[in-house]
Amino acid sequence: IACKFVEIKEKCDRRSGKVLEETPKCIKNGDAGMVLMVPSKPMCVEAFSKYAPLGRFAVRDMRQTVAVGVIKEVEKADAAQGKVTKAAQKAGGKK
Repeated sequence: IACKFVEIKEKCDRRSGKVLEETPKCIKNGDAGMVLMVPSKPMCVEAFSKYAPLGRFAVRDMRQTVAVGVIKEVEKADAAQGKVTKAAQKAGGKK
């Protein structure tokens, strides 16, 4: 699912995790950082600490993997504002 990088929050040391720079302009090859990503469609993810299999991600560009990482925190959208699919409408109508 396509995601938009909203902001780069910080650049960190890969080994220690210490913050090297707040709100950097870019992250280069070999750097580590914290970013805020927003998906274009609803997606099923979870914080790595809560459920590891849903807590990893890969960033791909032009069919190449350009970054990998773990999810530290998830801001969940309200379920009521989500779109109801046709399959869910049919299942709800049969009851």
